[in-house]
Amino acid sequence: MFYAISQLTGLILRPSTVLLLLSLGGLVLCWVGCRTWGRRALTVGILAMVLVEVLPIGEWALRPLEDRFPPVANPPAHVDGIIVLGGALSPSRTRAHGIPSLNWAAERMTAFVGLALRHPTARLVFTGGLGVGGTHPTTEADVARALFTELGLPPGRVIYESASRTTYENVVRSQKLVDPKPGETWILVTSASHMPRAVGIFHRAGWNVLPWPVGYKSVPERDEAVLPPFGEELDEIDLAAHEWGGLLGYYLTGRTDALFPAP
Repeated sequence: MFYAISQLTGLILRPSTVLLLLSLGGLVLCWVGCRTWGRRALTVGILAMVLVEVLPIGEWALRPLEDRFPPVANPPAHVDGIIVLGGALSPSRTRAHGIPSLNWAAERMTAFVGLALRHPTARLVFTGGLGVGGTHPTTEADVARALFTELGLPPGRVIYESASRTTYENVVRSQKLVDPKPGETWILVTSASHMPRAVGIFHRAGWNVLPWPVGYKSVPERDEAVLPPFGEELDEIDLAAHEWGGLLGYYLTGRTDALFPAP
């Protein structure tokens, strides 16, 4: 039930969806005769889209998330395990084209492979199932297995958890699968914007991890001379809204140990 509600809420409250519905609603109202309200809705929708393009709203919203857990300055010499969260792979595109397909979060996978090669004795875990709207038996774990094999990791070295659909399930199912012991050093690899929510869940589960953030979207200084594509700006705002909303929802349902988890 939590999974279904969270997906539906995220879809309805996604800023790009809100702007589209607002503009379309204004257009419909103008056509059916409610021109005053229609003009107001269209005006708000168009002005909001202009602000999205002109102002770095996505950057402003993402930066606190991405800066919450800084990159590791002094990596540990010994690592017992490395876990990477799903979300960087597309089972549907992989199935359609026959080769592992990655998305904007691909750095999760490349960083994981790099750490695995750097720590040859560490236990390796990939966790990711069907994800949003997944109905086909191909899972992210299936794609990850093919990708890691192509990149040179021994097939039997990685433990794959393929049943989870959310970050909360990633943590709970992986913990049962590998049974980490107190005092062990585990590295957690996920996108920088996703790290606060993920760490909060690990803390709640009693699993101490070393955050290894990757896949940054924000930059310290924006090049004002070139406006980024409108779709890219909307993607950043949608991502930020997803994570801030996820932090609130997970905290209210007791799935994280803090509203805005910290190091």
